[in-house]
Amino acid sequence: MASQFRQWGHIVKIIAPCSDLSRVEDRDFIPMGKAVPIPSGGSIARVSFSVWLRPRIKQLLAEEAFDYIHLHEPFAGLLTANVLSQMNPSTSIAIGTFHTYGGTRLYKVGFKRLAVPYNRKLRGRIAVSEPARQFISRQFPGHYEIIPNGIRVDDFDQAKPFPHLQDGKINLLFFGRLEKRKGLKYLLGAFSRLKWDFPELRLIIVGPGKPDAESYRIISERNLQDVEIVGMVSEEDKFRYYKSAHIYCSPATGKESFGIVLLEAMAAGTPVVATNIAGYSGVIANEKDGLLVPPKDDEALAEAIARLMKDKGLGLALSANGRAKAEEYRWERVAGKIMEYYESVAQPTRLAVS
Repeated sequence: MASQFRQWGHIVKIIAPCSDLSRVEDRDFIPMGKAVPIPSGGSIARVSFSVWLRPRIKQLLAEEAFDYIHLHEPFAGLLTANVLSQMNPSTSIAIGTFHTYGGTRLYKVGFKRLAVPYNRKLRGRIAVSEPARQFISRQFPGHYEIIPNGIRVDDFDQAKPFPHLQDGKINLLFFGRLEKRKGLKYLLGAFSRLKWDFPELRLIIVGPGKPDAESYRIISERNLQDVEIVGMVSEEDKFRYYKSAHIYCSPATGKESFGIVLLEAMAAGTPVVATNIAGYSGVIANEKDGLLVPPKDDEALAEAIARLMKDKGLGLALSANGRAKAEEYRWERVAGKIMEYYESVAQPTRLAVS
């Protein structure tokens, strides 16, 4: 979003907690405290709890005099809370984007009462999907504009496949954090069902973390061959793994607010098999631009993957339709919707955003 706004002539600064500045490429990134991992919605959120940042934030807001302050997950950690508490709503306009579906348990133990004053500082509210809107509106009723996440379509479409993965095998790709709710063990179960009939099938697992004990048990007990666990990769290599895949599969079990990985695969022209869960069903039209199966069902996953391997025409149709769907989520379009929303809640003459 920042990149797109800058192309349109706006000044954008990104402020976030950061534990490894060497991995940040943005020229206008402002580090603010360390990122602390905490469990949230079946995943791990990395937020700041640095109480000593308050004076720095106050100074930064005074120096930059932002016209817009766009906060992603506004009630996550002390960084966003300190920004909201110290900003001047008469000179800066606060916009919040909510990404979570399921969210943190803190909402159930009285946290939302503490967040009410910060919520009042928000002039505009965005949810990335209908499930995300439904979740946050139960905590904080009000109007939420639904604007999805964007993707860099051309980077996926124009990526070069890895030569070593173009060896005649069929590449089945899993891409995501190796967390329990991502459902890797169900994909491994499906892979073990398929491997006997499709010996040329290879499973490539890409993403940060390590498979859980159950996943390792399946690999070991079933003596699975052609399972490659790659780990975390660079952005450029991410594009290339998607482009190298013949089928992309996301077996997530729930609590997904949006299917960004599905759209990334679609942008690369890779047919998708995914679970029929909230967040995914809003992205994929079943049998048109992807195949949806029940969650936690390795047999259904195996059957859908087998269909694609047997029916080349189906794969080509899903690929073409998915590629067209991905066009709707280009950052140029998504950032344009966000800018239009800015203008709908404020005067259109402002120039600087954060």
